Amino acid sequence: MTIVVGYSPSGQGAAALRAGVRSARRRGEDLVIASYQTGDDGRGAPSEQEVGAALAEIDAEGIEVSVRPRTDADIGEFLLAVVEEVSASLIVIGLRRKSPIGKLNLGAAARRVVLGAPCPVLAVKDDHGVDADTRVGA
Repeated sequence: MTIVVGYSPSGQGAAALRAGVRSARRRGEDLVIASYQTGDDGRGAPSEQEVGAALAEIDAEGIEVSVRPRTDADIGEFLLAVVEEVSASLIVIGLRRKSPIGKLNLGAAARRVVLGAPCPVLAVKDDHGVDADTRVGA
């Protein structure tokens, strides 16, 4: 069985990665990291070295990990395609912290994943200690 983690170098990406590693360790499953870059800076998905550095920070030793970089697809569609490809047992995504009124609306990609995933979805809030503009593991 396999767990998919939606990862971007951000606070929510770090939280999702941590939760995915904990779940993989507890369930004895492999981990597939569906990595993507957010923002309009034109950069592609984080490199495998950047993802590896983020994994080293959270002690993912002993877990079988593979990385799938984002294609040109919409983030939600990309994550769902990876889930289908590996027949995932769980997908873990990170969510931004929002104001009380903002909590009424999930982002478009998160909504697409929650409504379209053929497996359970674990949504975690971003890390308090990681600035959204700080690259995790870089």
